Amino acid sequence: MSSVLEKAFHGSKLYWGWVVALLAMIGIGVAAYANQFQNGLVVTGMSRDVNWGLYIAQFTFFVGVAASGVMVAIPLYLHNFKEFGKVVIFGEFLAVASVLVALLFIVIDMGYPTRVFNVILHPTPTAIVFWDVVALSSYLIVNILIGWAAVGAERKGVAPAKWVHVLSFVAIPLAISIHTVTAFLFCGMPGRDYWHTAILAARFLASAFAAGPALLIIICLIMRRLSVFKVGDRAIDALAKIVCYAIITNVFFFLLEVYTSFYSNIPAGTYPLQYLFFGLDGHAALVPFMWEAAAVLAFLGIGLLLVPKLRRNHKALVVALVSVFIACWIDKGLGLVLGGFVPNSFGHVVEYVPTATELLVILGVYAIGLLVLTVLYKVATGVRKELAQDR
Repeated sequence: MSSVLEKAFHGSKLYWGWVVALLAMIGIGVAAYANQFQNGLVVTGMSRDVNWGLYIAQFTFFVGVAASGVMVAIPLYLHNFKEFGKVVIFGEFLAVASVLVALLFIVIDMGYPTRVFNVILHPTPTAIVFWDVVALSSYLIVNILIGWAAVGAERKGVAPAKWVHVLSFVAIPLAISIHTVTAFLFCGMPGRDYWHTAILAARFLASAFAAGPALLIIICLIMRRLSVFKVGDRAIDALAKIVCYAIITNVFFFLLEVYTSFYSNIPAGTYPLQYLFFGLDGHAALVPFMWEAAAVLAFLGIGLLLVPKLRRNHKALVVALVSVFIACWIDKGLGLVLGGFVPNSFGHVVEYVPTATELLVILGVYAIGLLVLTVLYKVATGVRKELAQDR
């Protein structure tokens, strides 16, 4: 194992420059978190009316990115689509980094990290958050085992052990469960009408299967330029089709919510959408994001991905994938959580504005996730480079 890990300590100036930049961002994030730890969550923009802010929004989004690993695993393991054979390790490692980021946001949102142990030391099976922690922890462990065993087998030039295939099948329902249970955290709250919908879990999965594979393709294209890892065009095109159908499904589900809310004309259902897309009582902080980013970018991405000629043009493909990823982030990583709290239960608009401390803490957590992902991908590509040199 140590000889495999050593590959993370050998790299070009560009690699080390990237690592140093991430470490600097982590340092900034840790300093901001120390301020929050010392003074409490009062240094954030959260309040009595909006007690879930960007931390929980990022947790929700990255649980989805983690769950997307299944969109590589299902075609490979259930349908024997061998084109995904080279990509599956990178999908597993992306899931590992994403689950880690999601769990860190939960710890940070709790204020004192020791409160996390209450979930473990005093388990409450009737609480959804307990099952969310169980599902996320299980998924993290399973993906670490699968990814590491697959890298080891590839280095030895042998097929992965049978238990790896068994765990790969176990990971598929786990991936579905982590985002379904997360959706239950939201839609189980009767006082939050924006979340109180039976298709919230389906919406979560649809956006996850769009954003996660979009990020994976972008990373694969970057690695094609910077490393010996050359994912085939057929695998990229297949993943791009998955992104296309998933984002269309997500938009369709969202339009169903819009129709149901406005046709029934129940204020509790329409007010959150009015606040997000038109502003309410003079408050319109999120309107530019929801229209110019979520709506425009989602349809731009769909338009580029639907046309085969544009989808196979990698410049147009990158524009489409970045558009889809940002649109999904704004939808789930911003609008969904805040739309559930604004207006509040009394119909009053109390807006949430994240503080600089929150933004810097988020920067640090993102950097931790990117550093873990960088190290894991460096090891995987290092093994493949070693094999290529031996041949």
